[in-house]
Amino acid sequence: MSSKKKYEDKKELLDALRNGETGLIDDPEEEREILEAYEKGELIPVENHEEKKKELIEAARNTPIKTKRITIRLSEQDLERLKVKAAETGIPYQTLIGSLVHQYASGRLIVQI
Repeated sequence: MSSKKKYEDKKELLDALRNGETGLIDDPEEEREILEAYEKGELIPVENHEEKKKELIEAARNTPIKTKRITIRLSEQDLERLKVKAAETGIPYQTLIGSLVHQYASGRLIVQI
């Protein structure tokens, strides 16, 4: 069982972050980024919060759970570019690569060869 304090109210969580409490989120860097984004006014409230939450839960349920490990060779330059793009969007680069492959395989991404 986790010993982390639960914050039901987002303002209470942000106040705790602002007051220097740590360990509220597993990643201290993520905590800092959230606080900075909040203080800069970069966080945008989600309209229809409950509806959006239901959509995301449904999307998660429909996401294939089973994965297969593969080995792929990429040029160092392409891999570095992918890592930069992933960092810009805030996701791991392997997740980005998997997402691109999934979009292509499902016909949502058109690639000209």
